[in-house]
Amino acid sequence: MLDANIKTQLKAYLERVTQPIEIVASLDEGPKSQEMRELLRDVAEQSALITLTESGSDTRKPSFSVGPKGGDGRVRFAGLPMGHEFTSLILALLQSAGYPPKVEADVIEQIKSLEGEFNFETYISLSCHNCPDVVQALNLMAILNPNIRHTMIDGALFQKEVEARQIMAVPTVYLNGQEFGQGRMELGEILAKVDTGAAARDAKKLSAKDPFDVLIVGGGPAGAAAAIYAARKGIRTGIVAERFGGQVMDTMAIENFISVKETEGPKLVMALEEHVKQYEVDVMNLQRAAKLVPGSEDGSVLAEVQLENGAALKAKTVIVATGARWREMNVPGEQQFRGKGVAYCPHCDGPLFKGKRVAVIGGGNSGVEAAIDLAGIVGHVTLLEFADDLRADAVLQRKLYSLPNVTVIKSAQTTEVTGTDKVNGLVYKDRKTDETHRLELEGIFVQIGLLPNTDFLKGTLELTRFGEVIVDAKAQTSVAGVFAAGDCTTVPYKQIIIAMGEGSKAALSAFDHLIRSSAPAL
Repeated sequence: MLDANIKTQLKAYLERVTQPIEIVASLDEGPKSQEMRELLRDVAEQSALITLTESGSDTRKPSFSVGPKGGDGRVRFAGLPMGHEFTSLILALLQSAGYPPKVEADVIEQIKSLEGEFNFETYISLSCHNCPDVVQALNLMAILNPNIRHTMIDGALFQKEVEARQIMAVPTVYLNGQEFGQGRMELGEILAKVDTGAAARDAKKLSAKDPFDVLIVGGGPAGAAAAIYAARKGIRTGIVAERFGGQVMDTMAIENFISVKETEGPKLVMALEEHVKQYEVDVMNLQRAAKLVPGSEDGSVLAEVQLENGAALKAKTVIVATGARWREMNVPGEQQFRGKGVAYCPHCDGPLFKGKRVAVIGGGNSGVEAAIDLAGIVGHVTLLEFADDLRADAVLQRKLYSLPNVTVIKSAQTTEVTGTDKVNGLVYKDRKTDETHRLELEGIFVQIGLLPNTDFLKGTLELTRFGEVIVDAKAQTSVAGVFAAGDCTTVPYKQIIIAMGEGSKAALSAFDHLIRSSAPAL
C-alpha cells in the first residue's frame, strides 16, 4: 500500500513513539477493507510498539480506532486516511503514545477540563485541504479528554450515510448526532463553541494588552508582510486575524509566485506563519474585527480596534489588511441551499458530487480551473459565464474545451437556484435573447471573484461603492495613522505577490508616520 520512500519517512516519525499503541480494525471482505488492511499492516510494521488487531465490531466498515494499548481508542478513521489526511493518521499515532502536541499549555488544560459527553463525527473528502485542520483538532481533543470521541468519515466511501444526512460540503461536523459546524475550523474555534466561557476570558486577556505601535488587522499575505517589515524596525507589532492565511488557505495550485515554480496555499501560509514567528509579533488569531475607532491626528489619543468578542486593542497606527471573501451570486435560493448543493470550494466538495451533474458559475481563471478539476470527478460540468467570452488564460481555455463532459454557456445570467431539501437545478437568462432556461443539477460551484472584508469600516474610512478601502501611493487611507493593503483596497490586480508588496509598503509608511508624528517617542 505504501511505497518504500513513504515507509522510510513513516518509520522515522514513529521512532518518537515510546508507549505501546493499539490499532483495532473493523473490516469486511470488500476491496476497500483489503486496502485498509494493507495500509494498517504497513503502518504497524514500522514500529515494534504498534499492535494491529482485526477484532473491531464497528458498524462502519472499513474503519479503525487508534489508542493506547489496552485503553479506549477514542480516535477512529472510517475510510483510508490518505491524501491530505495521512498527516492526521501520523499525528493520531504519535499523540496517542503521549508525544506532546504543538499546542499551548493553557489550551491543553482547557480541553482536559471540558465536562460532558462529546461524540464528534467529521465528514471529509481526501482532496479537501481544509479538512485535516478539523480532523486533527478533534482527534487531539479526543486523545486528551476521556469524555470526547471523534470519527473521521470519508464521504466518498460512505455515500449512503452522506446522502441520508444530506451532506454536500466538507468538512461537516456532527456533535452527538446534531450538526455542529461546517467548513474549516481551528482548535480555538471548536473550543469556543463547546466552552461557552472561553470568549469572555479571551476578551479580558486581549483588552489588557499594552498599546501597539503598529496593529495589523488581517493575517493574509498583506498582513504577514506588514508584520515582518514592521517588526524588523524594532517597534511593537501585533496581528489580529480572523484566520491567519486568509483566502490563500483556500487556494491550491499557485504557479505565479515569482521564484517558486509551484506550491499550494496551505504550504505558503505555513511558511508565512513561520517567518512571522521569527520576529516579536503578537499574533492574535481567530479574532474578528467589529469596529475601528481612529485616534487623534496629533497622536494624543490612540486608535482602537474593537473585536466581536468585546475586546478592544489600542495602537498608535493601524494597518487594515482584511482581504476578501468569495463573492456570492445574490440570487434566490443561494443562501437557502448553501452547503446543500451550493458550494465555493471545488477541491474540498467536488468528491461529494462523484458522477453527478454540476455547474460552475464564472469564466475567469478560478472558474475554468474549477471546471477542469471537477470534470475528472463528476458526470458532467456546465460552465456559465455572464460575459460574451471567457476571461480565463488561453492555456486554461484550450484544456477546458478539450474535455468531453464539459459544456460552456456564455452570456448567461444565473437568476435562481432551485431545490427542495437540496439543490436540483438553476435558472439562467440568455442575455442576448432574454430567454429563460433551466438546468437540472445536483451541485453549483460559485467562482465569480472576491468581495472585500470591509463591512466593519463603513462610516470610518472612505470606501468605494464596491467596498474597497481607498488608498494612495503610500497605502494611506482617508484617516491619518490608518493604512491599508491587499485585496481589501483599491490597488488593482488581486494577486498574492502584489498583496505582499502592498503590505510591506504599508508597514514602511506606518513607521514613517510614527517617526514624523507627535506621538510619544518609540
